[in-house]
Amino acid sequence: MTISAEPIASFANFGRARVMRWSFAAAVLVAMIGTPNTADARGVRRAGAYDGTWNVVFVTRVGNCSSTNSVPFTVWGHRVSSAGGGKVTGGISASGVVSVRISVGLSAASGSGRLVGNSGSGWWRGIILGDRCSGSWQATRG
Repeated sequence: MTISAEPIASFANFGRARVMRWSFAAAVLVAMIGTPNTADARGVRRAGAYDGTWNVVFVTRVGNCSSTNSVPFTVWGHRVSSAGGGKVTGGISASGVVSVRISVGLSAASGSGRLVGNSGSGWWRGIILGDRCSGSWQATRG
């Protein structure tokens, strides 16, 4: 078996900058292979007890607002968001305590309450088309 000195000589001729570039590229490659993609890591989770689409009916008790409105919400993990129409942000605890903020144009409202199983209820208040209003809400999943 004969070992050629050419590959060793070629490596010795690498300048410091080339060695640094190769070292950096190797480190990046190791990091990419050895570290799981954070998006994949977040995508793997257990289904939340309240995951799904909820139909929420708002009833006005105080103020000059529409007497009832229905809005679909989506629950995914500990987040509450819109399932169609308006901007909905909020959260839900493992025990079902929910808090949300809804905005549509210049109208905004906030609410809180609790979900249990496939239903829930709570209170809301806000300024709807310039009028201060408040009331209750009822939710059903499905």
